[in-house]
Order: sequence, then C-alpha cells, then structure tokens
Amino acid sequence: MRPEYLRVRGVDLADQQVDWLAGGVRRSIASERSVGTAAELFLARGFDRVGMDDVATAVGCSRATLYRHFRGKAALIDAVLARSAIAVADRVAAAVSRYDGSRRIVEATLASITAVRSDPALARWFADRTGGSNEVFASSTELGRIATMLTGITPDDEAAQWIVRCCHCCAGRCPMPRASGAWWSGS
Repeated sequence: MRPEYLRVRGVDLADQQVDWLAGGVRRSIASERSVGTAAELFLARGFDRVGMDDVATAVGCSRATLYRHFRGKAALIDAVLARSAIAVADRVAAAVSRYDGSRRIVEATLASITAVRSDPALARWFADRTGGSNEVFASSTELGRIATMLTGITPDDEAAQWIVRCCHCCAGRCPMPRASGAWWSGS
C-alpha cells in the first residue's frame, strides 16, 4: 500500500506523474496505446474474435497489466467505442452549428448516421451485431444526453432516446441520401 501522502482525493499521485522518458503520464500513455491496439485488432478480426490475451500480446504487456487499466473486455470495448463516439460527436457538432430548430434536429440525425457509418470502429461494431444485441447502445442515457446537446432540443429523455434509436437503426441498415440525391446503403 502506498503512503497516504501520495493519494489526493482517492487518486494515486504516482499514477499522475509525468514520466520524461515516456513523454507524458505513463498511465494515460499505456491506456491510449492499449485502446489503439485493441481498436486495430477489433477492426481486423471483429469484436467477438479478439480476447484480452490477444490485446496484451499485441501491446507487449502482460494480461495483469492490461487488466490494471481495463476491468475486462467489455471495458476495453467501451473505451474503443467511446473514443469513436467522441470523434463522431465533434464532427456532428461542427456540421450542425449553423442550424437551429427542426432543421438542426434533422441535420444532426443525418450527420450522426453518416459519421457513425464512416467511423471504422463503430461501423464494425454495428456490422458484428444483429437483432436486439445493441439494446444497451440504443438505450444509453449518455448517448441520449449527447443527442439532446447536438440537436438542440429541450432536455427530454424520451425524445433523446427516440433520436438515438433512429440513428442506431439507420447506422448500418437503411439507405442514406448522397448529396447528389442518389441513395446508398453505406457499402
């Protein structure tokens, strides 16, 4: 156990120290490296065909080290998807900044679907899933909060979940209009 003076608000200060040799906070660098490597493996093999052993080997660390950063495969998948979701939210926010009202809702929904389809990790996630296995994703309160923010609607959990479900439903299955007016299925 580390001495109490090395802990502030429950955070181990040793985990937050900048390592001049690593070029930053070692824990953050290790987590990012693990997430990046896991994303590459998930894209190459699919989410269901990659285990924690595979990621640890590819990262060059032990399973114990990987589990120190991520409680399990689900947490690692969450980290990969969260990184992609942040990028999608940034793209959508930029795309809809000039709109308001109902036009913003429509544009945010279309931009979200397009961004999800073009993000390799999210596209693979939806391609690997069928039926109701995305229920957790579709009913995420965090995604509902993001949908509320991006569309500019008054906070309304039901409306936000409806928007998330529409995007989720269309992310890999429904055709999307191209700028030319032609329809495409994302492939």
